[in-house]
Amino acid sequence: MAAQSAKVAGEQPWVRHTIDNSSQGADGVRLADVNGDGLQDITTGWEEGGKIRVYLNPGAARATEPWPAVNVGDVAKPEDAVFADLDGDGSMDVVSSTEGETRKMFVHWAPKSKDRYLDEAAWKTEALSASVDLVRWMFALPMQIDGMHGTDLFAGAKDEGAKIGWFQSPENPRDLAAWKWRPLYEAGWIMSLLPVDLDGDGDLDVLASDRKGPRRGALWLENPGAEQAASAEWKERRIGPAGEYEAMFLTIADLDRDWLDDVLIADRRGPLRYHRRTKFSPASWETHLIELPPNTGTGKSVAVGDIDLDDKPDIVFSCENAFGGKAGVMWMSYRKAATDAIWDGHPISGPQGIKFDLVKLLDLDDDGDLDVLTCEERDNLGVVWYENPLR
Repeated sequence: MAAQSAKVAGEQPWVRHTIDNSSQGADGVRLADVNGDGLQDITTGWEEGGKIRVYLNPGAARATEPWPAVNVGDVAKPEDAVFADLDGDGSMDVVSSTEGETRKMFVHWAPKSKDRYLDEAAWKTEALSASVDLVRWMFALPMQIDGMHGTDLFAGAKDEGAKIGWFQSPENPRDLAAWKWRPLYEAGWIMSLLPVDLDGDGDLDVLASDRKGPRRGALWLENPGAEQAASAEWKERRIGPAGEYEAMFLTIADLDRDWLDDVLIADRRGPLRYHRRTKFSPASWETHLIELPPNTGTGKSVAVGDIDLDDKPDIVFSCENAFGGKAGVMWMSYRKAATDAIWDGHPISGPQGIKFDLVKLLDLDDDGDLDVLTCEERDNLGVVWYENPLR
């Protein structure tokens, strides 16, 4: 079927499908193929409900139904949950980060037998000792850092004592008392951590957004290499100005198709920040502002993909504070160039939903266009996806 115009593809809200709304305060969607079937599965922390849940993607034929799910642990005030096979046994565990007065990170150990993956009784929850009562944990990034033992964990926090740092895996990753915390950067409120080789030296650096404090904005920490990761400085590199805006979630994508990956960030108090990369080495950036359409909430998350199949990148964004009939999820297409300040806005969620979170773009119904996966935690829409009407 030929691609349709942007107007035909989406001037009405998209159909919403509910994956799960059984708890309270769904707070983020993180993806991985946990059972090797080639489909992206989901883990989510429910902040008010205190649940960490996993959802197995049932495939296109059943994607519009509630997904098979398991509660893998109960923790207070979870802010993030992410998949990671920490002990290398082939089963994907889940790591959760908690804020409030809990101030812990937890490992939810998956059953070794994949036949029991949806058996709640087969999961085991333990606290990561070095994280206990240290800070209010906000986000985790599983990543092999030092080339030894199992998968390590980058983590970010908020408020007093907040840091970006990493937990170094010991020889026996199951010994959670043996993990070592290695702080790197004094933070205000970390929203995003992404693994990206930004300097092209073959190892993964860490791209981050910091929401609060005098150094709020976008930055990356330069990986000194596996042999020095635990002893050398990870140099702080800035992307755009520091201290000027409230940086929420970010993404990396080549928005202007010049073969250099750019960084886009949602700003809670203003337009999207488009940090266009102008030079690979040394890394150089110029900042453009992209206004949100009228009658939306405040910026929360951003993703890039070709929504209307016209071979040009589009932007999908989510919002908080979408009260009074304002839109909480929309997509935008540019008119002349990616650096335009004003893009054309198109509805996705309509007026339902108040506080949305991370947005992910993937073809859940296998019809050749990108759908939008997210969650909403105030109207308790839960974990949902919106079906692209293009095809």
